Amino acid sequence: RIMRPDDANIAGNVHGGTILKMIEEAGAIISTRHCNSQAGEPCVAALARVERTDFLSPMCIGEVANVSAEITYTSRHSVEVQVNVMSENILTGAKKLTNKATLWYVPLSLKNVNKVLEVPPIQYTRKEQEDEGKKRYEEQKLDRLETKQRNGDVIFPIINPELHTVGYSQSSLIHLVGPSDCTLLGFVHGGVTMKLMDEVAGIVAARHCKTNIVTASVDAINFHEKIKKGCVITISGRMTFTSNKSMEIEVFVDADPFVDEPRERYRAVSAFFTYVSLSKEGKPLPVPQLLTETEDEKRRFEEGKGRYLQTKAKRQAQMQQAAQQ
Repeated sequence: RIMRPDDANIAGNVHGGTILKMIEEAGAIISTRHCNSQAGEPCVAALARVERTDFLSPMCIGEVANVSAEITYTSRHSVEVQVNVMSENILTGAKKLTNKATLWYVPLSLKNVNKVLEVPPIQYTRKEQEDEGKKRYEEQKLDRLETKQRNGDVIFPIINPELHTVGYSQSSLIHLVGPSDCTLLGFVHGGVTMKLMDEVAGIVAARHCKTNIVTASVDAINFHEKIKKGCVITISGRMTFTSNKSMEIEVFVDADPFVDEPRERYRAVSAFFTYVSLSKEGKPLPVPQLLTETEDEKRRFEEGKGRYLQTKAKRQAQMQQAAQQ
């Protein structure tokens, strides 16, 4: 679809959350189609996880976004979908790759939302494709479990925080889940949640830098539990790490059942977003160093530094491999 002015961020490019929402919609369509391709209970594919997503190039207002999706692996109860996003300048015909993402879905019965159905298998052209897909499946399954186990943190407001501290830039957004946010099953679209998360992360980054900021990448987004229509969700973000030119922001979503539900608040989604600071000309700017005050903040900073160095090493290895080819 064509990118319109209401899709823009303050710099005039397409909002990162808008792109994430389009990616999720493409994945939901193809996985739901596949899971209903054989006779059986009708179902809707629900998003369980989004692997690391890099924003390779900005997309501009007036360009056409082409989103393509392909199923690359199926386990007994889940579907792996690879999504590519291309931008097209319809005046010149020039095209460029802006995003690549991997998403995992599970099929939920329309008759019983708590029932996960079996997934029809796909045909692989090579045995190696199935083996590689199974390895990715096991890795994401383990990471989802580890992430859920460390999801007990809560963000509390800080009175008169100092500039460039965690408390100074931390932000929260409260949203009542309405019918337009939900799937056929009455649960929130994964893309809606990701768009709100990106908005909160962007506010945290802008508060810290006081400059124009853009989404550079999103680490794995884990959807731990479904969010039902009528819930009040709190999307919270805080700075965890800064390098010279990037910021890592932890974002999580807590759900409060609001209508006819006795259940207590629970952690529904969690992720790490990476942002960069840009000048008016779109050039990278230095990022103010994050000032850590508590032991928890220092621990999270070191953990973020580890993720940053790991990603940097992986990117350098890929560049070297590409150069050799």
